[in-house]
Amino acid sequence: MQTGIRRVIKYAVPFVILPMVVIIGGLYAREKFNAYIIMIVSLLTLALLIFGSEKKGKGSGKVVLISIFTALAIVGRFIPIVKPVVAIIIIGGIYLGAESGFAIGVFAALISNFSFGQGPWTPFQMLGWGLIGLIAGLCSKPFRKHRIPVYIYGAVCGVFYSVLMDIWTALWYESNEFWSLYLTAVIDAIPYTIVYAVSNVLFLILLLKPFGRKLERVKVKYDL
Repeated sequence: MQTGIRRVIKYAVPFVILPMVVIIGGLYAREKFNAYIIMIVSLLTLALLIFGSEKKGKGSGKVVLISIFTALAIVGRFIPIVKPVVAIIIIGGIYLGAESGFAIGVFAALISNFSFGQGPWTPFQMLGWGLIGLIAGLCSKPFRKHRIPVYIYGAVCGVFYSVLMDIWTALWYESNEFWSLYLTAVIDAIPYTIVYAVSNVLFLILLLKPFGRKLERVKVKYDL
């Protein structure tokens, strides 16, 4: 596939098409068609993973690493209060690539919600965590050289995820007062947003260096 087409897929799917699908689903699909929205998001993520990458490594090895990081993120959701989910997704994006980071975030949300509960909020979680992994991958070069920007990014991701999920909260009420509801939701969620941001930074401080070293060795050893 030509490089230009890959670039279109790489940016159009996560930044344009998927947000439109998720927002339209939140506005109109509700419970009745929620499964279809989740399926569309999942299929578009697979398309991004398969066709969006310009650099092709050894497919089976890459899939194994994506699966491992997805499993780690899922397990992380079961840790009470502070959770390493976003930190794991960020690290996966930095060292496995933008498309892989997006896939880790999307499928971590989808699969873990079989335990935590599926619903119209699931596509928002899939999109939020997916974008976090994708942007981490796009910024991988500076993030590998300097850890402080990664910690700052982790804190920003805590805020981003919270305000994104507040969109779903405001849409859920099916009211004409969307912006007032949204502002209320954002203000009410401030304590949780702070916890998200701080926990992301703490887990990145703990995990970034050891995970990064091991991933670099694995990528060199297996030519990924």
